[in-house]
Amino acid sequence: MRKILIPLFALAASLATTAPAHAAGEVNLYSYRQPFLIQPMLDEFTKQTGIAVNVVFAKKGMVEKIKAAGANNPADAVLTVDVGRLDALHQAGLLEPVDSAILDETIPAHLRHPEGFWFGLTTRARLALVSRDRVKPGELETLADLADPRFRGRICTRSGKHVYNVALIASVIANEGEETAEQWLGGVRDNLARKPQGNDRAQAKGVYQGVCDIAISNHYYMGKMATNEKKPEQKEWAKSVRVQFLDQNGRGNHVNISGAAVIKDAKNRANAVALLEFLTGDEAQNMYATVNFEFPVRAGIRTHPLVESWGAFKADTLPLEDIARDRGAASKLVDKTGFDAGPQG
Repeated sequence: MRKILIPLFALAASLATTAPAHAAGEVNLYSYRQPFLIQPMLDEFTKQTGIAVNVVFAKKGMVEKIKAAGANNPADAVLTVDVGRLDALHQAGLLEPVDSAILDETIPAHLRHPEGFWFGLTTRARLALVSRDRVKPGELETLADLADPRFRGRICTRSGKHVYNVALIASVIANEGEETAEQWLGGVRDNLARKPQGNDRAQAKGVYQGVCDIAISNHYYMGKMATNEKKPEQKEWAKSVRVQFLDQNGRGNHVNISGAAVIKDAKNRANAVALLEFLTGDEAQNMYATVNFEFPVRAGIRTHPLVESWGAFKADTLPLEDIARDRGAASKLVDKTGFDAGPQG
């Protein structure tokens, strides 16, 4: 069958008039992941299995789209980034548990839902990118250090309400309790060099420009900047910083996931499960590592050479289900501390 890329607005229009086809040899997929990354994997899946993948690439509103479609919902599976988005789908009652020996054996228990509602496919470390010139080795070692007054006016980050930072704050709540997390977040707020703004790359740019000395970022942005031929100025941003994994003598650096799940009442459920299993295989995991600089969940897969150059690191193995549970409390702390308003002290 022909592989199709359906714009989101076109899909919504088609749902208003006709019910989608659900042939035995296809799987209908919603994906938050960028087309350049996921399409080669989907092509290979079709080549190996004969199962066509009808994919909708979306940036937001997935829960609302699925709910609005109701019984006409065409989606069988979903690919997304951040455990929060997967948890939102689960809390909305839109996911169906999967019992797969392949997924259970391949994916570490702390990176998948305990009842099989969602599965991590890659991990991404939320760490510090620190100035090569202005931050000495050993000066910043832990997440707690980010709240230390010695870093007053030296930190840049995106909004505390962004899902990546919400998960980071939730990890502090899950590990240390809400009271400690509130004190820590207030300390980080007062150490900011400016109001939270921009994306993760903008924080590295801030270090390059001397606005701040420390950027809070997902690790793979370092790889994207360092190899960006279309925007070579980003290579300079990357050269100005070094990767600093946190809490290496303690619980380990906080990690999040990109992940996948099967939609409730999927018409092509078996094909959806087969796709998830394929995405944990050697071929797909290698693509994740080499194209997007992410850490594979499958053991034995090498990371990109640039990522390898940063050295091995210890990751926090707190179950991501615990972090997902505390997302709401984390979001409230951002408001309570006035984090996005910037320094108060």
